[in-house]
Amino acid sequence: MLMQLHLNLHRLISDTLPLDHLHHKPLSLLFTTKPISSSHHKPQKQLPFLFSLPFTLGHLFLKFSTFWFSWILFQISVLGFSLRFFALLGSVVWWVMEVRKDSMAVLLLLLLLAVSSVSAADDAFVGVNLGTDLSDMPSPTEVVALLKAQNIRHIRLYDADRAMLLALANTGIQVTVSVPNDQLLGIGQSNATAANWITRNVIAHVPATNITAIAVGSEVLTALPNAAPVLVSALKFIHSALVASNLDRQIKVSTPHSSSIILDSFPPSQAFFNRSWDKVMVPVLNFLQSTDSYFMLNVYPYYDYMQSNGVIPLDYALFRPLPPNKEAVDANTLLHYTNVFDAIVDAAYFAMSYLNITNLPIVVTESGWPSKGDSAEPDATLDNANTYNSNLIKHVLNNTGTPKHPGIAVSTYIYELYNEDLRPGSVSEKNWGLFDANGLPVYTLHLTGAGTVLANDTTNQTFCVAKEGADKKMLQAALDWACGPGKVDCSPMLQGKPCYEPDNVVTHATYAFNAYFQKMAKSPGTCDFKGVATITTTDPSHGSCIVPGSAGRNGTFDNSTSLAPSSNSTTASSGCISLFFHSSGSFASSAIIGFLVLSAVFL
Repeated sequence: MLMQLHLNLHRLISDTLPLDHLHHKPLSLLFTTKPISSSHHKPQKQLPFLFSLPFTLGHLFLKFSTFWFSWILFQISVLGFSLRFFALLGSVVWWVMEVRKDSMAVLLLLLLLAVSSVSAADDAFVGVNLGTDLSDMPSPTEVVALLKAQNIRHIRLYDADRAMLLALANTGIQVTVSVPNDQLLGIGQSNATAANWITRNVIAHVPATNITAIAVGSEVLTALPNAAPVLVSALKFIHSALVASNLDRQIKVSTPHSSSIILDSFPPSQAFFNRSWDKVMVPVLNFLQSTDSYFMLNVYPYYDYMQSNGVIPLDYALFRPLPPNKEAVDANTLLHYTNVFDAIVDAAYFAMSYLNITNLPIVVTESGWPSKGDSAEPDATLDNANTYNSNLIKHVLNNTGTPKHPGIAVSTYIYELYNEDLRPGSVSEKNWGLFDANGLPVYTLHLTGAGTVLANDTTNQTFCVAKEGADKKMLQAALDWACGPGKVDCSPMLQGKPCYEPDNVVTHATYAFNAYFQKMAKSPGTCDFKGVATITTTDPSHGSCIVPGSAGRNGTFDNSTSLAPSSNSTTASSGCISLFFHSSGSFASSAIIGFLVLSAVFL
């Protein structure tokens, strides 16, 4: 409901406010945002916005002095204000402004908005998908141990495996279970079959297992078109079974769609759903809206990039910074797009609005980048997978939103937890995972400074080493810089010292690069050296040569079950993984109490 209020903002304002008669700055300008920054840092809130907005709203309250109008304004969740306080606070402020009509009313409104800015956007999350096409699939207990070690608090299952759901019990991890496509026809044709499915796979496990959503099928319109006619009835039957069990408010029901059902996706403002599916899509959207659910969308910029034949720049697909003249601009809206992900999500928003659905939030149920590919997929690399997923996580957790809906977080599930070596198809199909089956990280995501940071190497031991195959002359130049202008203590590499042997430029460069990296507190960009260095979780210490940052165990870690260094991580990028973010509402609650007390004092 909170996200729906956000999404109604522009429509409500345009429909209800006579902006032509305002003496203050127009609200259309107050809500204007700059193009999305590619710095991946949460933008600082601007004082002019926070101060001009309450006075504009205060003016509107005093001008119209009607209870219904004040109620509508408070229903507009401008800065992420919690719905449970709207009724009480809206009534108090209206009473103050209507009865007292003095400056204190505006002051109270300012305090109200300040509180809302603190409690804004506390629902963003990044989760993971759990595929099971592995030749050595970890046990459910091992899977849950990895999730807990990584503080992953949201997971999507492609089925409703009983053993997995039992292992997830009492962990607090939020679980999305799925009705597999091969069960969709039966459920869509029989209310009783749907009820039995809910009894076996949901009721049997809640509340111990925190099931919060059911994905009915997967990309049904494109993957199983013969089942499309029963998709709506399957959604309704599953939801009816939840209603009968009084679980419909706790568990949302939706169905994931491939982004390929969106046609003419750029510019996003011209996007629309494949009209051949209107008979299914329209009732699906109406169902999602009527049940207060959300639209599930699978977003793969990798495939858009691969299929564009060079039209889409790689940096645009990977969230890398773009100069302003390189940003894609929607000529109809003048919105600037700095990455493919946002453009696809906004295309879905516009496609829904074309069908008169304007307040349905989007959850991205799959997104990622493969870390390995065959000769036809040269951009399926460790570095690109690391870059995409790291930037995606920061983008989501920073609550950046999209150009169409800035500040509206698009919660996302990364595809996927494990590499699935049994998946058919190309090499890339087997290499989307964050971890190998033994729990070793495929690469270490570089997320330093992105909210609550948790390493997939919990000892946080990362090192900077010479890149394999790097040019020897460039290595020597970088080594000379590190030991000179870089002010690294290179004395351990002198003849007779512990790190002299083996006497070659690769080993010595590794020592110097890592010493500089550790000296600079592993800051982003300090392990590059013009492209001849890279980050690894493998300790480069050898013999009596213990490199800076090492625990002296030659790369071994205390927790050997899931967090040991990976042999695949020698070309990984820097930093650590953060797959969960939850902001506390304690301050907001205290501030709201203070607001009510202040109201009472001045009444």
